[in-house]
Amino acid sequence: MLTLYSFGPGANSLKPLLALYEKGLEFTPRFVDPTRFEHHEEWFKKINPRGQVPALDHDGHVITESTVICEYLEDAFPDAPRLRPSDPVEIAEMRVWTKWVDEYFCWCVSTIGWERMIGPMARALSDEEFEAKVARIPIPEQRTKWRSARAGFPKDVLEEEMRKIRVSVDRLETRLSQSLWLAGESFTLADVCNFAIANGMQNGFAEIVNREATPHLVAWIERINARPACQAMFAQSKSEFADRGQKATA
Repeated sequence: MLTLYSFGPGANSLKPLLALYEKGLEFTPRFVDPTRFEHHEEWFKKINPRGQVPALDHDGHVITESTVICEYLEDAFPDAPRLRPSDPVEIAEMRVWTKWVDEYFCWCVSTIGWERMIGPMARALSDEEFEAKVARIPIPEQRTKWRSARAGFPKDVLEEEMRKIRVSVDRLETRLSQSLWLAGESFTLADVCNFAIANGMQNGFAEIVNREATPHLVAWIERINARPACQAMFAQSKSEFADRGQKATA
């Protein structure tokens, strides 16, 4: 039995969610509400002591780290539709892209996201409420990041992260002008993992991701959104969140 704990179809949580749908695997989605700080609740820290999503429970064995979960699904379910090439050179190319998104692309987009979304959430709390919530965060670096978001990231940090985002967008656009998919002619985990970060940039970063400046990147985002698995993932996730909202107000 597979159970995926996640924030829903966005950022790192989207990676294993989309992989599960693309592979056609049955699983139980457990959406952890970041606005209620559920990932720092004791019940969730028993699943992942680091208090981070996503986390995959496969028959009692918990796998963490979004890209690792995707690779695990490839190893654990080799008969399901493949998202990893069979050719060693293409596997290496795929892993270059998944490594890059984890170590570079994700972080610069994340900082801007924290400034725009987490900062206002943190500032809405009283000092007492904020300190109580920060005290429950198990990772020291995450506690520091929450404090930085509440205070507002320095201007020079935000400018540097925006520079890195432009570098990332240019790299994606250049690659996608050469082939339909990042690792070649087949849709792979390279696309899944980078789409998790790039999807929506045409709205949140419209000044640099748009049909005029980045036609190949926008077309790639649209191709993935049009895939049946991706559409099913978003439709099911909307239904799950609607159910949660009804239960919360009942």
